[in-house]
Formats: sequence, structure tokens, C-alpha cells
Amino acid sequence: MAIIKSEFSLALNQVASERGISPDEVISSIEMAVLAAYNKEYPAGTTEEDIKVKVNKDTGETRIFKDKKDITPPGFGRIAAQTAKQVILQKIREAEKKTVISQYQSQIGTVVKGRVIRFDGYNVYLDIGKTEAVLPREEQIENERYQLNDSFLIYLTEIGLDKFSNSRIIVSRTNPALIEQLFKREVPEIANGTVEIKKVARKPGERAKIAVFSSQGGVDPVGACVGQKGVRVQTVTDELGGQEKIDIVQWNEEKKIFLIAALSPAKIAEVEIDEKKKVAKVSVAEDQAPLAIGKGGINVNLASKLTDLTIDIVQITKKTPEPSPTPKEKNSPKETAKK
Repeated sequence: MAIIKSEFSLALNQVASERGISPDEVISSIEMAVLAAYNKEYPAGTTEEDIKVKVNKDTGETRIFKDKKDITPPGFGRIAAQTAKQVILQKIREAEKKTVISQYQSQIGTVVKGRVIRFDGYNVYLDIGKTEAVLPREEQIENERYQLNDSFLIYLTEIGLDKFSNSRIIVSRTNPALIEQLFKREVPEIANGTVEIKKVARKPGERAKIAVFSSQGGVDPVGACVGQKGVRVQTVTDELGGQEKIDIVQWNEEKKIFLIAALSPAKIAEVEIDEKKKVAKVSVAEDQAPLAIGKGGINVNLASKLTDLTIDIVQITKKTPEPSPTPKEKNSPKETAKK
């Protein structure tokens, strides 16, 4: 019951030398698979704990023993050979997958294009070229729809493990770094270091704020990111699904100035900052309060993340002016007497 030696040796050496897998690991896997195949063909043996399978790694000959007695059934060689072949091919596929995934290790923190190929519960799987990546529910934009063959730009966050301890590439559509990388692709001044993105605050699918800065005189960092007629920022917005509004503000080391910019488009009347508590009291006119706060508090919350300050918006109430005296009052006896 021997597998042809040359084929067996070739397959085993291929796994061991080219795929970085130990020959003993492959032999052990074959023995377990053959035992499972034997138990399936001969159910009576499934209760025998002392049944062993031995595979000769030089010849590929497979034997089944019980209490050190050879009980290999006649004609079982074909099943054993087929099982061994399947195990070796599986090990090759696993090794190749590990090799491919390891190649993506250097791409963590970058953006790649992915095509939706399948779904697993709430997870979305995308073809990213040489392998697939998983987009978990928590990394998906809430109001974004994912359909088969749709393509998206995704951010590679990490290489993790699934519940079976298999490596998998985790990607994101919600990570703030995705916006940073998209602007880096669209804005040459960011790519060459002329303009720097200091920080990104984001509520995926709704709104984002990015703080930009340039140390080179004559360079407008906000204008560079917006682009002529807004084409650059619009391109990034389109890549994020078209619904996420992006505010670009100029970073400033002076906290008050930066905070005023972060709360745009609202006009700020006064700012008081407690540096120790990291709290800012911001006074605005009544008509500016809705802009400063934003729908559902989104504007003030993003500004808070951008500046690392807890922001308290205070409305300034206009005093009602005293009414001017009427002509009769001006000519009243009291007014005449005073004259």
C-alpha cells in the first residue's frame, strides 16, 4: 500500500522547502487524516483508542496498527494515498496564504482597492489582489451599502486572527487615517511634505474635520487641500461615498486661534481656555449657536476631538434696548420745566 515514492517525496519536499513547513508536521497531519478516513470506512474502529497510523516519510507507505499489530485493510491504500494528497495540497495552500498575508504586513497603514466578493454575517470580504481582506461591521460606514463586485478604497489596519487562529487582513472604511491617506493621494503638497495633516476628527459617513499646517511661507495649506474649485476635497468626499462633508481648517499652535478655526463655520465672539482642565468656554451670539453646536452636536464634538478640549458653548443674550421717548414725552411739563 505504498504511494509512488517519487511523487510523494516531490510533494513533501515542495511543502517543506518552498513553503517553509516542517516535513514532520506534514506527516503528522497525514497520519491524523488517514486515521479519520479509516474510522469513517470502518466505524467499529472509532472506539479503539489504541489504533495508530504510521506513514513512512521516505517511501510514503501507510500502515494502520492496533496494539502494534498491522490491521491495514486490503485495498485501503487508495484511500490513504488520496487522503495524503489532499493533506499535502491543503498544507501548500495554507503556506501560500501565510506567505501572501505576510507580504501585506509592510502595507499596514496604507490604502488599497478592494472588490466585494462575499459576506459572512455582518462581515464583508473584499478581493485586494493576491488575497482577501475582511471589513468587520464596526469598520463599515453606517449608511454605506456593500454589494457584490462593488469596489472601495480601504485602509489596512492590521493582520489579526480569526476564531480558528488563521491569519486575516483587517481593513476599515471608518478609520480617520483613511481620510489622511486619501488626501495624501490627491494633494501633492501633502505627499512631498510641504503641507502636513496635524489631526483628523471624523464621524464616518456624516462629517469630518482635518487640521492642516505648512511651515513654508507663501503656502496656503487649506487651499492646497481644497484644490481649484474644490476638486481635491470633492474627490476625497466621493471616495468616502459622497455623503461625508469635510471641513479643512488651519492648525495653529495658539489654542484660541485654532479653536476658533475648528468651530467654523460659526463666528465666535469670545474664548476662554483653562489649560490645566483642558476646558474651553466659547461665547457665541444666539444666531451662531446652532452652527457652533451642529446637528446632534456634531460640529462641537468634532472640534473637541480636533483640539483635545472639552468645549462649552455659551449663548450671548442681546439686551433689549430701552424705548426712545415719544414727542409728547419730550414736551411734557417735566421736560419743559427742566428746560
